[in-house]
Amino acid sequence: MQSFFSTTPFYQETILAILRITLGLLLIYHGYEVFDANLMKGYLEWENFKGPSGAWLVYLGKGSEFVAGILLALGLLTRVGALICIGTLAYITFFVGHGKFWYEDQHPFMFVLFGVLFLFTGPGKWSLDGLLFTNKK
Repeated sequence: MQSFFSTTPFYQETILAILRITLGLLLIYHGYEVFDANLMKGYLEWENFKGPSGAWLVYLGKGSEFVAGILLALGLLTRVGALICIGTLAYITFFVGHGKFWYEDQHPFMFVLFGVLFLFTGPGKWSLDGLLFTNKK
């Protein structure tokens, strides 16, 4: 048994998988709003989305959250899902929000950080990427 104070990781692949699946489910939950016309109308009343491209940006953002969530939850094209997550939530943090990721905009910025994690680590175990793209000799 490894010591709790050891620098050697333990259950790393399992924890990465649990975090990836949880992140994916949270993104699906947030992105599912794209299917609710009343909620989407509410976003269109925000100052950032008043203008000719407002509706397009709102639907693109919520759709991106939904797609990234599905990809991450399934562990399918994990790095693509991570990039979508990073781009969408960074836009929300710095352009829709005020860019104060240390105070007001912590929630979307945490999604950015988790996206960066999965961009560099990959999916962990329990992923379709592992089934589809692992070299089997």
